Amino acid sequence: MRKLLLILTIFFCYSQLFSQCDGRYETEIFTNVNKTTVNYSDVFIDLEHEMDIYMPEGDTETNRPVIIYMHGGSFYLGDKSMTDCVDFCESFAKRGYVCASINYRLSNIFSFLLSQDVQLETVLKAVSDANAAVRFFRKDVVENGNTYGVDPETIFAGGYSAGSVIAIHQGFVSDISELPQNIQNLTVSIGGTIEGNSGNDGYSSEISGIISLAGGIHDPSWINSHETPIVSVQGTNDNTIDYYCAPALNNPAVVNLCGAGEIHPQADLVGLHNDKLIFNGEGHGWAASGNSNQLFLDALDFYSNFLYPLLPCNNISNTETHNSTKKRKLIKVVDVLGREVKNNHSKILFYIYDNGVVEKKLNNEIIW
Repeated sequence: MRKLLLILTIFFCYSQLFSQCDGRYETEIFTNVNKTTVNYSDVFIDLEHEMDIYMPEGDTETNRPVIIYMHGGSFYLGDKSMTDCVDFCESFAKRGYVCASINYRLSNIFSFLLSQDVQLETVLKAVSDANAAVRFFRKDVVENGNTYGVDPETIFAGGYSAGSVIAIHQGFVSDISELPQNIQNLTVSIGGTIEGNSGNDGYSSEISGIISLAGGIHDPSWINSHETPIVSVQGTNDNTIDYYCAPALNNPAVVNLCGAGEIHPQADLVGLHNDKLIFNGEGHGWAASGNSNQLFLDALDFYSNFLYPLLPCNNISNTETHNSTKKRKLIKVVDVLGREVKNNHSKILFYIYDNGVVEKKLNNEIIW
């Protein structure tokens, strides 16, 4: 009898350890999703700053991880309703995530192809927009009561092709001082900082991970051990964003981008949490047709498996994973009536941070 009880106890503990997310986030457990279109910038009110937010229909969870997804199109084409955007977001919403497919500022094709400065400036503007989209959710938690039921500390960024380039630079460049002087000079058009000029100021744009579908980085040396975890899927015969390093679009007039073949060795070198799925002999277009391509479906499962241990509901995150709370900034302290206060003596107070976290404290001790 004692052995039976011991076995049952071990089984129970094992089950608790590996089912912390209650069956969510690994596979598609919801049948339908709802889509809501909003403008995510409080500065630019236009189509370039709209996003479609996908949520699982009938879900009662109010603390869900978020994925910001960005479309491809070489930075002068495309929008949030492209096939891969819809299929990606619907799949992850059915797994329990909130997934937002965003538009971002594009360039004129002729200006883009004729000037590397325009190319780099266009990427910076897109990163600025992506940062604002992250801040949108954290601002909503604090100012609107969490309309979308998200966990403000668990926001991932990803995309296909150009969208992946945005997410990678969003995750690996947190300050303009990390950039060469010629690129720093180009940030004037977005306010002189990597945070950009797309609004929702005062909130953190930190992300918890990067999801790359055939993406690349301008300079792999920008990746260090303090950066964001990254998961990539790419084909070795990609001529649009080279698996190693080459001019993007296979065009010598376009700036160099380095794909998974350079990103992940660098990530390994500095001890950054990462993983990759490589399609030998495959080109660039495998993701464009979404669910109709088995490689795309394989990639979705690979991404899901990578993200799952990073989720707070698993309690697995450790020093090798990114923790956005380390860089959060206290915005203000208020009392139960919402009045801002300057001291914490014998009061129940609410500490509001720029990443959307609100802590309830009594005598400076967290009580909720």
